[in-house]
Amino acid sequence: MKKKTIAESRTVLSEVMMPAYANHYGSVHGGTILKLADEAAFVAATKHARKNVVVASMDHIDFRHPVRIGDLLTLTASIYHVGKTSMDVEVEIIAEKIKEGKKLNIGSARITMVALNEKGRPSKVPGLILRTEEEIGKNKELRSRKEKRIAGTRCSK
Repeated sequence: MKKKTIAESRTVLSEVMMPAYANHYGSVHGGTILKLADEAAFVAATKHARKNVVVASMDHIDFRHPVRIGDLLTLTASIYHVGKTSMDVEVEIIAEKIKEGKKLNIGSARITMVALNEKGRPSKVPGLILRTEEEIGKNKELRSRKEKRIAGTRCSK
């Protein structure tokens, strides 16, 4: 199985936020943003594995600013760490006030996706080629977060 670069699976998803996505205050529901983050992570993981993938966990998400009706929400999903069958995806979330050209960093989500074979069982994924210092740093950060999450799960049982 040939290793792949982060750029080969990076995915950008953009969507204008419509009234149906918002509450009566004009702020987009967090669940709508989570759904879009899941979709972006799904596409990136599918491109990397070229197999069916499912969410195994979402261990972190921050919402730094509200997203409003009419904002262009852009989510960029990048795989920064892979295991034997899993891929750790970071999704950066940016809202743009289209008429003003003003961009706000809304936050980020970290999602673990697992590749599945035709029988629905976990399946091996290609390795990851890290090319830049940023990629190496993100890889270490996500690997460390995953190890802590797994250790915490073991301790709580």
